[in-house]
Amino acid sequence: MSKNKRTTNGIVFSTNPDFKPQHEEPEIQDTLPPAQQQLRVKLDNKQRGGKTVTLIDGFIGTPDDLEKLGKALKTKCGTGGSVKDGQILIQGDYKAKVIQWLTGWGYTKTK
Repeated sequence: MSKNKRTTNGIVFSTNPDFKPQHEEPEIQDTLPPAQQQLRVKLDNKQRGGKTVTLIDGFIGTPDDLEKLGKALKTKCGTGGSVKDGQILIQGDYKAKVIQWLTGWGYTKTK
């Protein structure tokens, strides 16, 4: 039995021969310019074994652009991290440096 990741809006079976399930495609939102982004930078250590990470969230745009921003920040910090669930995670306490770099790159509404 294989699992299908597509949703059929709760329809399991239909007796209508003309029925075609409608699949909702996620909307891809265009990336806002840096000056319009409202990024939030905070420190977090919950469920990370006591390790501190710097979280950047609030990015509005395509996943590729988020990946690019995450990679640039990880390179600047010289540390590891990841991009998942619309957040950038940087390993370590780099809050002040990240805010400084983001404002320098034009993300003026960063807190």
